[in-house]
Amino acid sequence: MFRVTVRDHIMVAHSLQGEVFGPAQRLHGATFVVDATFAGPELDADGILVDIGRATEVLHEVLGRLHYRNLDDERADDEVGLAGQNTSTEVLARWVADRLADRASAGDLGPGGRALTGIRVTLHESHVAWASYERSL
Repeated sequence: MFRVTVRDHIMVAHSLQGEVFGPAQRLHGATFVVDATFAGPELDADGILVDIGRATEVLHEVLGRLHYRNLDDERADDEVGLAGQNTSTEVLARWVADRLADRASAGDLGPGGRALTGIRVTLHESHVAWASYERSL
């Protein structure tokens, strides 16, 4: 299995509902380093899994929908489709992975993107904590 990873970051504001979140129930900022890993069993005729440049651009475009947003704001909910969800690190990782999967299927990662078999997105909350979501294509 081949894997290619690209990286970017986002800065958001949000609050989390539920006693389990303690002080994170209050509005706070978060900066996430985001890794997107694309997987597939074969390389294309050019010897690549996906176009790294395009993968980097697409990740940046997807993250741009979240970057510098207050995810608690109703307008953000309407625009990104996270209304009614706790925007935990895990939920955000799934949100990013699903949008990258759509873009891969549309051919936005180059010809090899349509042959991918999986995507994993990892959001690093800090140097000691992160969460991932992995999905098949």
